[in-house]
Amino acid sequence: MAETELNSDKFIKHHLQNLTFGKCSDGKWRFADGHINIGSGQELRAENKAYTCNPKEMGFNAVHVDTMVMSFLLGGIFCLCFWLVARKASVHKPSRMQNAVEYAFDFVRGVVKDNFEPKGNKLVGPMALTIVCWVFLMNLMDLLPVDLVPWIANGFQSSLTYGPIHYFKVLPIADINAPVGMAIGVAILIHYYSIKNKGLGGFLAELTFQPLGKWAMPFNMLIEIPGFYAKQIALGLRLYGNLFAGEMIFILIALLFGGLFESLYGAVLGLFGILLHLAWAIFHVLIIALQAYVFMILTVVFLNQAHETHH
Repeated sequence: MAETELNSDKFIKHHLQNLTFGKCSDGKWRFADGHINIGSGQELRAENKAYTCNPKEMGFNAVHVDTMVMSFLLGGIFCLCFWLVARKASVHKPSRMQNAVEYAFDFVRGVVKDNFEPKGNKLVGPMALTIVCWVFLMNLMDLLPVDLVPWIANGFQSSLTYGPIHYFKVLPIADINAPVGMAIGVAILIHYYSIKNKGLGGFLAELTFQPLGKWAMPFNMLIEIPGFYAKQIALGLRLYGNLFAGEMIFILIALLFGGLFESLYGAVLGLFGILLHLAWAIFHVLIIALQAYVFMILTVVFLNQAHETHH
């Protein structure tokens, strides 16, 4: 990625690539080839060879550094904001931030109350609040210009040509590992509460004896087992698909800015791109909020089903 100019195809591929760090075939952990710059010219190639390796060598032991950094950073911001509000909460003179947090709390509490029937579970409410706030913050990164955070991460240098970090995806949800990882966490809780409340026999009976009784067990399994796990897989894929599509549109719109200062035609096209970017961003705000809400409410509904017992 040392070219001074990128065509459309390379530009899109560049912004869809995660910064990868993983375990190489020699047992050492390094960055993937071409993901970082050390030095320049011949020195660059010689030094990079000691700090990088082919990403194919990493296999499962590959970590998307940008996804991890942005996820933990946004999770930390969420926790810090709520802690500061709780620390300075006032009954008589609440701040605007306190009002916003209380509104989010009341909203989530209402959703949980309407969709989660079992009482006494102290995990579901806080988890639902964490999900909707954390996912919303991660989704919100899609509204930032695609090159803004990579530019900052590279010390205010372009990552496309000479920045020390070549790749940095600012939107964690556009990396399938993040939403699917959250969905796996929800799936573990679904299995835990299903077995805890129904017993292992009752849980397996739901997957084998319904809806037509034990005499139709093979047919029941063909219906229930794929449906049961498809819902949990779709929980992560739905979030990933919607945000990945939104990011792709922003990247395609960004291509219109290439000739903004080069010619009159480029300036007109660039100004059209700016207007298009603003229009899509305004519409995308609805998608960002909706997808955070959908992930949260489906999690609550699935956990409610895990508590239901059938006689």
